[in-house]
Amino acid sequence: MSLMDTIERGWNGLKRGWNGLIGTRHIKGSRKGTANYSYLNARVKGMKGHLFPKETYPRLMNMEIDQIARYIQESSYKEDIDQLAQSYESADLVEHALNRNLAVSFTKLINISEDEPKYLITEYLRKFDVWNIKTILRGKHVGASSAEIKENLVSAGEYTYTFLSGLAGKESTDEVIEAFSESYYYQILKQFDGTNLSDIENMLDKMYYEHLYQSIYETRTKEFKLFLRFVQTEIDVRNLLTLFRTKKENLAEDEIMEMMIDNGNVFEMDDLKKLVSLSYEEFIDELKRYSLWDKISDCCSIEMSSLIAMETSLKKYSLTYARQFSHANPLSIATIMDYIITKNNEVNNLRIIVRGKSAGLSDEIIRNQLVI
Repeated sequence: MSLMDTIERGWNGLKRGWNGLIGTRHIKGSRKGTANYSYLNARVKGMKGHLFPKETYPRLMNMEIDQIARYIQESSYKEDIDQLAQSYESADLVEHALNRNLAVSFTKLINISEDEPKYLITEYLRKFDVWNIKTILRGKHVGASSAEIKENLVSAGEYTYTFLSGLAGKESTDEVIEAFSESYYYQILKQFDGTNLSDIENMLDKMYYEHLYQSIYETRTKEFKLFLRFVQTEIDVRNLLTLFRTKKENLAEDEIMEMMIDNGNVFEMDDLKKLVSLSYEEFIDELKRYSLWDKISDCCSIEMSSLIAMETSLKKYSLTYARQFSHANPLSIATIMDYIITKNNEVNNLRIIVRGKSAGLSDEIIRNQLVI
């Protein structure tokens, strides 16, 4: 079965609804209905007020891991640290606290919304379901312990932590896959043969974005159009990151195209096909024709040996885009998406610092990966 056949079958499953999924929260949102964006944005503004200012990160860089844990315990992460301090310590404590806080924050966002915004938020946060499925599969595939897998779970989507942590304790990938037999992911997961995990992961990501685009494209209200801009920008950034990584790995053109996601704003499929066909040097030169080149031109060249600076620049662009779009469209879904992206970035930054210090990385290496 081809990838497109798989995606089509997945969409057919989605049309029958998501509520048949095992271990889900049964979150429902409606495309229609009066959406009180004034109330929701006021709540989100309060939540955003708890985020760390950018000046926090240089301070954290001068701390040891236990000091970082105590520092964030005095913030909105207090309950998470308190709840988990009896079970974990040091880097493990911070890691689990960050994941728990992210899940709680995004679940709260869904719970305080209704109708149109609830629908949009829920659809977007399904990316964490895909993340968790990939995390569990990869963990099992490489022989990671249940505890190691749980450390990376973020139950901010529709699947509950109880369900996900139960899968982390399964003996094999086959058992994990069968647990999703009633979900639309199964059409992809059942194709896992023990050797094609990367293909499965790419197919899951592609299905997520294709479904997300389709779920919002047909409803052309103002909020859906704003939300669509976010999704298309994210697709563009993801495609560009994939192009750089695969070009460095010298993958075949057809393999790269299988990873490309349609419906971006900057890169149409014809653009992507052309970029894929070029040599690395030609690829870099051709990128100068596109608007995203300005976001990476100061750190991107044919001679660069690492993609870290380029990836960080693209992530900073996504963060800045969300912030600027929110300011231009107050009291709308844009403000909510800005919070989601900024909150997720905060957790990623804290995770980078703690993981980097735990691994003994230099401050320079850690600092270069922070998105501030």
